[in-house]
This record gives sequence, C-alpha cells and structure tokens, in this order.
Amino acid sequence: MSAFSMALPSPARRAAFGKVVISEARLTSRQPLGLIAGLGIPVVLLVIFGELPAFHQASPYFGGLDGFDVYVPILIVFSLAMFSLLGLSMPLASYRELGILRRLSTTPVPASWLLAAQGVVQIFQALAATAIIVVAGIVAFGAPVPKSAGGFVLVLALSIAGLLPIGLTIAAVARTANVASVIGRLAFFPMMFFAGLWLPRAAMPPVLLDISNYTPLGAAVQAMQASMLQGFPPVAPLFVLVGYAVAFGYIAKRFFRWE
Repeated sequence: MSAFSMALPSPARRAAFGKVVISEARLTSRQPLGLIAGLGIPVVLLVIFGELPAFHQASPYFGGLDGFDVYVPILIVFSLAMFSLLGLSMPLASYRELGILRRLSTTPVPASWLLAAQGVVQIFQALAATAIIVVAGIVAFGAPVPKSAGGFVLVLALSIAGLLPIGLTIAAVARTANVASVIGRLAFFPMMFFAGLWLPRAAMPPVLLDISNYTPLGAAVQAMQASMLQGFPPVAPLFVLVGYAVAFGYIAKRFFRWE
C-alpha cells in the first residue's frame, strides 16, 4: 500500500476504494461478455431443463432425485466458475498486458486496489447470478427451497473463496488476456465435467466420482446439493474448498507480477 493511501483516514480510504470499484464496475458493464456467460448461459439452461417434463421426475440416473433439482446447484457452480476463471483472470491479464498495473505503481492509488476492486465486482455478479438462479428455480419451476440456508450460504462463500484464487493464478501466469482466456477455458470444461454438467455425479463410475469429490467444482456441487436437498452439507467437500482457497491463494500471491 502506498504512503499516500496509508496517510488517508479510514473513511477517506474507503471512499477512494469505492470509486475504484465503481470504475471497474463501469468498465465491466461496457464489456459484458463475462456477465452474459456467467448469467445468461446458466439461466438459458435453467429454463430448458425446467421446461422438460423428464427433468421433473425422479430417476435412478439422477440418484433417485429429480433431474431439475440436481442441475440447479450445478448451474450455480457453472456461474461461479465463469466469473472466477474468466471474469477475473482476463481483465487483470489485460491490465498487465497494457501496462496499466505498471503505471498505477507510479500513482498514489495502490495497484492492489485494482485486484481487490475486480474481486468485488466479480463476487457481486456471482452473488446476483446465484440469487437469480435460485429464485427463478423456486418460483418458476418448483425447485425446493434450500433445506439449510446457513449451509447454503457457507458453501457459496467457500466456493467463491476456492475459485477466485484459481482465477487470480491464471491471471498471474498469463501474459495476455487471450492467453488467460485459453487457460481459463481449458480449466473450465474438464472441471465442469467433474461437476456433473454432462454426466451427473450420481451416474459417474466410482473412479470418476472419487476424482470429482476432490475437484473444486465437484466438491462445490456435492456440498451445495446437500445443503439444498438434505440439510447441512458434509464436512469433506467443505475442507476440499478450503484447501483450494489456501493453496491457490498462496500460488497466486507467490507468482503474481505487476509487470
């Protein structure tokens, strides 16, 4: 943090940081690709699955559950992954590519504020998308209200905490926004497979299910589905998410460069 920002009284620092957040939010709104992917795609899939009668019938393929109830947490995790792996990594990589981070180091504004502001913007979008998916699923298609509201909020927080550092790590190793986009997509698709997007976790062979349990998205879906359909989630997937938050938080801090 710069000497200027340290010298500012706490209310002044908060106001200054708030202006940085607003600026990042405006820039994000001008390039809404991340919002379209993180919200638009899950909502379209939600509507498609919600309109299919087969998805509202209990099936052994879905572990005896309704297919729609199985896919709601998957779509929430889909949205969180989009905002974390692509929405966060691409702007930060582009800022380094364009020299914005380097130029910020010569101003009174700490460059770290830009990272924090981007994090705030992506978290806000992820929470808004989650609220829309959950409310639309309940109101429009009869999805159950989460059995454990506290468990659901905890899983949501840990999922964001586990995924954002992965996006920051991608931004740390990618030299350009295009490279960050490629790495983010290469990470996203296999992780979404283990989250159950194409093959529900209930239909996975034991080996694939074991792998899924230790992936960030698989653990997030496991814990989120439990909180929505059963009660407080099991501790194992929560510890997996904490592990990813700690491990990738360290990696991102270790390898992130401003230039």
